[in-house]
Amino acid sequence: MTYGLRILKRKRAVDLELAKEFLDVPVANVSDCMSRMASGGARLRPMHAGGRMAGPALTVKTRPGDNLMILKALMLAKPGDVIVVDAGGDLTNSLIGEIMVGDAILKKVAGMVINGAIRDSEEIRSMNFPVFAAGVTHRGPYKDGPGEINVPIAIDGMVIEPGDLVIGDGDGLLCVPFDDAQALLNAAHQKQKIEEKMVAEIGDGTYDRSWVDATLTRMNCYIEA
Repeated sequence: MTYGLRILKRKRAVDLELAKEFLDVPVANVSDCMSRMASGGARLRPMHAGGRMAGPALTVKTRPGDNLMILKALMLAKPGDVIVVDAGGDLTNSLIGEIMVGDAILKKVAGMVINGAIRDSEEIRSMNFPVFAAGVTHRGPYKDGPGEINVPIAIDGMVIEPGDLVIGDGDGLLCVPFDDAQALLNAAHQKQKIEEKMVAEIGDGTYDRSWVDATLTRMNCYIEA
């Protein structure tokens, strides 16, 4: 096997119906249920007009500035997939633009994540198709590899296995491990109910903030009388 230049088959993928249920849950709530220990990095921001993203990861690892394997991933992508690209975070060359996003839309891809740069940002920002990236540049990509498809990748310490659930909204990105998706969906729904109750209590003036002073007391905080 040639490492650095290989295309593997994805062995499993989170169920699309389960993935769609995450579209109704804020990424922040899922993140809280994962003890705030997972993050795709604050650099990767939504580049589109708005809207949430959820789908199984089709992973791509490529050298900075090269999009050959991203083009191949678009050929392999199934409806509902999220194409997740680790290009090292380099912003020298763009990896996708309006044309490739249009291709992804035609193939009913659920979104694209680029740990690198994009171009045609004004056009992409006018769309609701989810695109997350680290930056923007007009300089185009190389197209001669190397690269890999359906291998484990990592973005700012967040490991993404092929077929894991990748979700995103205005707050950023999160990878939900394949085996934990259902349990984390259930936990996020519970978290959402707690927050809805909290908002209601704040609105009617019954929210109990006594825990703030209790915490400060426990920490032996000096409060001037």
